[in-house]
Amino acid sequence: MWRNYLTVGVRSLAKNRAYALINILGLAIGMAACILILLFVRYEFTYDRFLGNAENTYELQSFYTSRETGQQFNIQMTSYVAGTMLKKDFPQVEKSVFALSSSPVVLKEGQATAANDILMVDGPFFDIVQFPFAVGNPATALAQAGSVVLTEAEAVKRFGTTNIIGQTMTMVTRGRTMDFRVTGIVKNPPKNSSFNLTIVARIDPVSFFSEQPEFMREWGWQSGWVFVQLKPGTDPKTLQAQFPAWEKRNIADENVGDLRYNAGDEQDWRLVNVRDIHLGEAQGAAMSPGNDERTVYTFAVIALLILGMACVNFTNLATARASQRAREVALRKVLGANRRQLIGQFVGESILVAAIAMLVALALAELLLPLFSNFLDARLQLRYFGADGVLLPIVGLVIVVGVAGGLYPAFVLSRFQPARVLKANRSAADTEGSGRLRSILVVGQFAVSIGLIICTAIIYAQTMYAQSVDPGYRRDGILQVEDFGRRQIESRRETLKDEIRRVEGVTLVAGTGMGVNTRNNSSRGFQIPGRREFVTIGTYAADPEWVDAMGIRMLAGRKLDRNRPADDATVPFPEDPVAEQALARRGVNAVVNALAARRLGFATPADAVGKTVHTSMVDSEKYGLTPVTIVGVMDDSRFRSIRTPIDPMMITRNDNNADVLVVRYTGDPRAVRDRIEQAWKKIVPDAPFEANFSEDIVRELYAKEAARAQMFAAFAVLAVVVGCLGLFGLATFTAERRTKEIGIRKVLGARTRDIVRLLVWQFSRPVLIANLIAWPVAWWVMRDWLNSFDSRIALGPTPFLLAGALALAIAVATIGSHAFRVARANPIHALRYE
Repeated sequence: MWRNYLTVGVRSLAKNRAYALINILGLAIGMAACILILLFVRYEFTYDRFLGNAENTYELQSFYTSRETGQQFNIQMTSYVAGTMLKKDFPQVEKSVFALSSSPVVLKEGQATAANDILMVDGPFFDIVQFPFAVGNPATALAQAGSVVLTEAEAVKRFGTTNIIGQTMTMVTRGRTMDFRVTGIVKNPPKNSSFNLTIVARIDPVSFFSEQPEFMREWGWQSGWVFVQLKPGTDPKTLQAQFPAWEKRNIADENVGDLRYNAGDEQDWRLVNVRDIHLGEAQGAAMSPGNDERTVYTFAVIALLILGMACVNFTNLATARASQRAREVALRKVLGANRRQLIGQFVGESILVAAIAMLVALALAELLLPLFSNFLDARLQLRYFGADGVLLPIVGLVIVVGVAGGLYPAFVLSRFQPARVLKANRSAADTEGSGRLRSILVVGQFAVSIGLIICTAIIYAQTMYAQSVDPGYRRDGILQVEDFGRRQIESRRETLKDEIRRVEGVTLVAGTGMGVNTRNNSSRGFQIPGRREFVTIGTYAADPEWVDAMGIRMLAGRKLDRNRPADDATVPFPEDPVAEQALARRGVNAVVNALAARRLGFATPADAVGKTVHTSMVDSEKYGLTPVTIVGVMDDSRFRSIRTPIDPMMITRNDNNADVLVVRYTGDPRAVRDRIEQAWKKIVPDAPFEANFSEDIVRELYAKEAARAQMFAAFAVLAVVVGCLGLFGLATFTAERRTKEIGIRKVLGARTRDIVRLLVWQFSRPVLIANLIAWPVAWWVMRDWLNSFDSRIALGPTPFLLAGALALAIAVATIGSHAFRVARANPIHALRYE
């Protein structure tokens, strides 16, 4: 019996090649898209699954809520003291380790090279975060300070081999030259890892932070990652429920001036499993870029929608073809076939089509997978066997798609009555059915297509807006030199700036702690007369030339001046009590942006000029608050992502905190960069040169948004293609069923354009109705997405109207040519047997 069903099914496909091609191609596209997207979704949810004992390994994260604005800042970093006190106060915490990101210089044979993605840790890091080792013992590799572990790739890069246990690696960091002994080699982390590391070195924190002892005791100093290993069976939620009481026990109030301050008032701590870091709520100060869990789920929904559209095509075309198989069904019933057998036959044929489509889909997926992986910068793999094999899911998908696409047509076909179908002069095209379900399904298909087109247009427009909106400074003509604050160049910093100023094409040079997308965050609480709470303002160092170098407009007052001693807040480092006391007594001048002026209570920029506020520029417990006089107000500038609110900002001159060098230039960018690099190597040959153009930094900042727009565009195109395939097939078969009607209309005088208009209108109505469904859904989704940006485009009607018009134009173009061919046919061919 099943052999007969298979034979009939194959013959049916061979007899109707156009139907078979449309069905198989539509299903194949939908399946291939579904496979690729679900591979990406699975990849995103498998981050850090390779770590040993991952179920008991957690990261301690800080969650801030500003009392002034209510803004939330969820960051993966936390303070050093939080980790030490957590281990001390909770016996459920078996082990803990603090990791600090560092960019030291590696010295080898007198040559200095940059080292990126380096972690300085205070304990046996790999005993907690259990990476697989290639050489060495993870439990003892970092047992002592002065030991270092490299990845396989980094070992080969630095030494040419992984057989380097016992060798010495020399690094310069914080102005000190330190020797580390290689004690282990870890396997290269996979792409789906939240740990972006190449070298992990153990330090003694007491000596390492001897110049800044407050680093180890200040609860508000968020500058590293704390990882803990809980004892087996520990419930992290139960442990976390005790954190509020733990905060009160450990974080004491501080009296700063006349006000009380507590570092725990605005922040809470959470334990997050390492496998949940990548898609977790906290993405600020991440070791490597994470992703948004909602975005991943959105792509999964899109994959299922595209697959559902392909199934809708199958259902539509199968029910439209019902008239062509009515006589077959009737004859089978006359010969004794029951309804169950007929349903089994047609569902089996549907599964056969799904199986053929799956083979085509797998071929497409294999061909597109390398391109898709490179585009996402991911390592997606399509394996059929093993723990992560997809063979069983593929078989299940074939069955589900086959049954979902064929079940309703099977019920429709199997209910035909033989007497009505086989009676004399009954045309096969006269089978009953209004086609209402087909119209509903077409509406659903185009609603999805239109919704994706709208989302694509809005995402693209917002991405372009983010890159082109006025940030408050001049983006063009800026070269940003990183790691300008390295301690080994401290004594040559001014000489280096003078040398770069003499480079052809360079117009301005300024050291700063705030540049384009610099990741540092530094803020202080300011005491305002008459207010009982501090006002938090971001405080950064910058040379007096920085405002002009960035091209920022002054709104009131003046810029900082090198010739005015009160404009200089520089004090020796390490701390000098005499200099700090002198600064606290005399005060310092500063420039603020317009937002900071408003936060400080001034109605206009001019009102702020000449006013004095107080803050702890130096140790306030010893020297009291420092008076800060505002001498100028500059325009607000957006240096970070458009998702992040603009910082209220205060700029002071402090040469010790200028970590970035901003160079304003004219002329050929590459030539200027090369000349600056030569000047750098002339003055500081022992420090590597790293510089980026501001345009490149901004482009990289929004690379993820641009990639998301491109992915949505690709999905929208696939959805439209699948929808048009179904629409074309449906129009073809519907026109065949209406051949006699069209012939009669022509005999009665209807012109070709009248027939074309009739057919085009019939298939355009579902597209118009689809707009009514797609528009409100897309508006709701995009409004929520745009609200995640601090500055955004207006959600106007243009993308909705354009998407609707484009979908209608595509639908008309799809069916128009076929309608024209049908309308021009000679009516005698339709009516010759009547």
